[in-house]
Amino acid sequence: MQTTQQQLCLTGGTMSVVLDLPFSVSMWISSAVVITYTLMGGLYSVAYTDIIQLILVFIGLWICVPFVLTNPHTLDISQTLMNNTLNAPWIGQPELKKTWIMFDHYLIFTLKSMGSQVFHQRTLSASSPSTARITCIAAGFLLLLFGIPPTLLGAAVSSTDWNQTTYGSPSPYERGEAAMALPIALQHLTPTFISIIGIGCVAAAVMSSADSMLLAVASLFTSDIYKSILRPQASDRENQWAIRVSVVVTGLISTSLTSIKNSILVFWFLGAEISVTIIFPQLFCIVYFNISNGYGAIMGFVVGVTVRLLSGHPSLGLEPVLHFPGCTLEDGVYVQYAPVKTISMLSTIAAILLFSYLASVLFNKGVLPEKWDVFKVKAQHSPVPLSPVGGAIEDNEDELLKELSD
Repeated sequence: MQTTQQQLCLTGGTMSVVLDLPFSVSMWISSAVVITYTLMGGLYSVAYTDIIQLILVFIGLWICVPFVLTNPHTLDISQTLMNNTLNAPWIGQPELKKTWIMFDHYLIFTLKSMGSQVFHQRTLSASSPSTARITCIAAGFLLLLFGIPPTLLGAAVSSTDWNQTTYGSPSPYERGEAAMALPIALQHLTPTFISIIGIGCVAAAVMSSADSMLLAVASLFTSDIYKSILRPQASDRENQWAIRVSVVVTGLISTSLTSIKNSILVFWFLGAEISVTIIFPQLFCIVYFNISNGYGAIMGFVVGVTVRLLSGHPSLGLEPVLHFPGCTLEDGVYVQYAPVKTISMLSTIAAILLFSYLASVLFNKGVLPEKWDVFKVKAQHSPVPLSPVGGAIEDNEDELLKELSD
């Protein structure tokens, strides 16, 4: 839900910049568009629009890059790479003490999608396992290629004297509009016709993710809750209508959540951390460890969330209770330099395996009664047919020969 909300929020924000409409109005318009074509086409609309939109994004952003970099109010990005010229260095301030934090962020970006329904929606809909494998490998290389234009445009935004542009001063970051830096740059640093092409591509890219999220949430609800629990006897036609209703409800709820302050960044980081800390460990354990069961999954969830919250979360205003090595007080705020997200993820994996093993032992040894076994982890031993042993084999053979001779 939070991923759907952030994608719709980005769509509305982009339209707000393009059409110069209030954010709420743009939000509801973009949400209506996404919900409508997701309802009309289902998975086919998602797949085909993704292909078309990705091509448009790749071509459109590369068209915009030269115009932004050569704008007279934009400095050479190689000069602002490490220097405080107009703004802070666009590459940031890498320090040795931030090594574990960067490693933490690296794992967030690499493992987040592994626990995402949208990723498995694509792989499971492939025509064969080999096709799914090739698609994933190709996507890994294409991701690096697709990331070059946004990086260059972001560097240009940080290297621009905004006081000399139609946008004016202060900069987008100082106005709290850093999340909209890309459409702002395309609108104010490129010619009008180029701006239309670029912003249209950005809107297409965000919509391609939004419709995927809507369909993923609706499919999960229909398959795991409606069909499995509420209406097991439901027909295919009824399940299709359940998916359609779920798409509309999910879209309306997600759109309503966009009124929350700082919802884009807060929901994005929460979604990424939930995926890495909770969902990915369960997927990893269930695939590679046969001992994993529901009891371990529940305890892994509890342990992972507890460790992550006790480690502190600045976005939620939580002070750290667990002070890992390197935790220092800076400007009255504790900063964790340890990889707290990775520690939480490993804690979840350890808890899943430990409590899965304990539950299996306790129920199979009879320490806990079988009627308490909600997840049915107790091994069901099927009766083994008795086979003759020793001389009984020869006796049986003799009797069989006599019967055949008679």
